[in-house]
Amino acid sequence: MTKPLLLARWCLIVAAMVFVMVVVGGITRLTESGLSMVRWEPISGIIPPLGDQQWAAEFRAYQATPEYLKVNAGMTLAAFKSIFFWEYLHRVLGRLIGLAMIVPLVWFAWRRALPKGYGLRFTALAALVVLQGAIGWWMVASGLVDRPDVSHIRLAIHLLTALFFFSCLVWTELDLMALDANPHARSARLTGFTATIVAILAIQLLFGAFTAGLDAGKTANSWPLMYGSVLPEGSWDPSAGIVENVTGNPLIVQFIHRWWGWIAAAAALLIARRARTVWPLAPLVVGVLVVAQIVLGIATLMTVVAIPIAAAHQAVAVLLLAYVVRCAHHLGSQDCRTDQLLR
Repeated sequence: MTKPLLLARWCLIVAAMVFVMVVVGGITRLTESGLSMVRWEPISGIIPPLGDQQWAAEFRAYQATPEYLKVNAGMTLAAFKSIFFWEYLHRVLGRLIGLAMIVPLVWFAWRRALPKGYGLRFTALAALVVLQGAIGWWMVASGLVDRPDVSHIRLAIHLLTALFFFSCLVWTELDLMALDANPHARSARLTGFTATIVAILAIQLLFGAFTAGLDAGKTANSWPLMYGSVLPEGSWDPSAGIVENVTGNPLIVQFIHRWWGWIAAAAALLIARRARTVWPLAPLVVGVLVVAQIVLGIATLMTVVAIPIAAAHQAVAVLLLAYVVRCAHHLGSQDCRTDQLLR
């Protein structure tokens, strides 16, 4: 196996791990498990409680948190263990991703196996993993003092950072595959058109995170209307500012998420259509994912955020992002080839 191909496979494996991590993170949020672990112990925290005494100590620490005192008072130890599982799994996956990113990077760097120009990129990706761990704890810490829930703003930052990392891995994997096929291939670039499409999708992902963080999906569970109207009367809080309404008002956030979704869907289909000259299957693959995402989004609302459906909705969103990134990469590579020919 050539060096670029080996590195590409490495990126693909880490990206797949991030995909699983995001889905598990979504389930952690949906099951309200994120505040069950009240300490951040990057090294020793990988060992779960062992034996009744350790479980009792962990439970006592949780019982001192606002979530237990204000929401889950009277919770049994068995119920605590079930929410602990998802947060523990989420954190273990985070550590495994860190190891999967940093250890091979050190090895490849020592072996001088990184192609020219990729050392800085991979170092930045490794740094992003470390930053993401810190952001995750920063998010959790917001729900351990005074309030029984994490900040939806911090949750959105945590999710978007993970998706940015995921997208960079997909882009780098495609760059390396191109380099494997042609040793003179240049990295693809993000064009104005593709950057606009990605920005439209990012806005939808941002409001999806806000919707999850505010439990906004449980506020209006009918479709296409909300309580019989496009936007229910009184949804806008005149005592709050525009920013507060747009980012923190559950009804407004859900309204934006459900209707901006159509713009995001059109943008995804548009970039797939543009990429069909390079990747003929793009319209079919992206089209199927767009339809699936719309159906799952509506089903999530109609079922009042049933966990399996909501988790599937988040999983398909990540897959759709991956294929939009692939379309953007194909178009960016095409522009690079055009520049080379003109020169």
